[in-house]
Amino acid sequence: MKITQNLTLFNRYRSSRFPNTILLFPAIIGLLISGCEKPKQPVAASLPTVKVTQVIQQDVPVEQVWVGTLDGMVNAQINAQVTGYLIKQNYKEGELVKKNQLLYQIDPRTFEATLAQAKANLAQQQAVLITNQLAMDRVKRLLPEKAVSVLDRDNAVGAVASSQAQVLAAQAAVESAQLNLGFTKITSPINGIAGISKAQLGDLVGPGSTSNALTQVSQVEPIRAYIGLNEKQYFHLAESEKQRGTDQPEPVPLQLTLANNSVYPHNGTFYFADRQVDVNTGTIKIAVLFSNPDNILRPGMYARIRATTSVKHDALVVPQQALIKLQTATQLAVVNADKSISIRSVNPGETTGSMVIIDDGLKPGEQVIVEGLQKIRDGMKVNPEPYKEPTPTTGNSAEQ
Repeated sequence: MKITQNLTLFNRYRSSRFPNTILLFPAIIGLLISGCEKPKQPVAASLPTVKVTQVIQQDVPVEQVWVGTLDGMVNAQINAQVTGYLIKQNYKEGELVKKNQLLYQIDPRTFEATLAQAKANLAQQQAVLITNQLAMDRVKRLLPEKAVSVLDRDNAVGAVASSQAQVLAAQAAVESAQLNLGFTKITSPINGIAGISKAQLGDLVGPGSTSNALTQVSQVEPIRAYIGLNEKQYFHLAESEKQRGTDQPEPVPLQLTLANNSVYPHNGTFYFADRQVDVNTGTIKIAVLFSNPDNILRPGMYARIRATTSVKHDALVVPQQALIKLQTATQLAVVNADKSISIRSVNPGETTGSMVIIDDGLKPGEQVIVEGLQKIRDGMKVNPEPYKEPTPTTGNSAEQ
């Protein structure tokens, strides 16, 4: 009886003490197996991929670029020279007008009356002169017979001289009246483009009115472009002229680029340089002439002018995108033979399209990073891949 009770108690104790013992065996065996395995090697980090290009050595034409504005060859300000009411406008604004073409008409009636009065006064003075001359001739005939005195002769001579002076004054008054009448017809002094009229029909125009300036006519064939040449560029051109051994420099073709980035089909030439350097800007104003047969170019337009001034032989060029610009220096990331990176300070020169000339700090054939600069540092290794430009370079001339 006691043995049976003890077995029953033992079975109850075993079932309550170790209910999940069988479930723990697989986990324990797994831990033992994993503890016997060798530790895994750490996975090596992949090298960052960058786009590189080779430093190119070639001859590069050096261009200088200036920004300026267009202006008329001649800009004639059309003013009213006599005071009167405007009764006619004889041109269309913005179109070509010819020299001596009638632009405006001022009411001429007052000036016609003034001219008629001046002519009448002239006729009167001429009649007085004739009368005085006849009287003087009569006195001179009677003087030898002592029928008149010497005083009478002198008075007659004086009267003739006075009448002659009055005739001259009357003639001047007639000429003045004729000029004023002519000024009522306002004509263009040049061939050119006429601007917007500043006066309307019925306005009182003239030197004493607020509407004296009527319009402006600009000669645009050829047309001028004004640019500023700094002293360095000026001395460069002067030195080039000296080396050529001539007082007149060879004509340099100038290319005009307009505000819409279109290239003007006609090249320009230097016209003249101003007499002095502007002390505020340190530049000399240069005038450049461009042919304008279709009158497309107008005064005031924006102009960007290029001129090839020299050729840089065996220049080293890289994409501008490869430059690392700092406040105090310009750098390039060079990929060495072992794929390590060297950050170098370089001296950039002129630009040529999307490329830039490097004057110092590079050697021919070296590779520089163009894309991926944000993920590199000096000394690290990279995975270089060839760089391809998205669009071809459109020019092969350098800009200063």
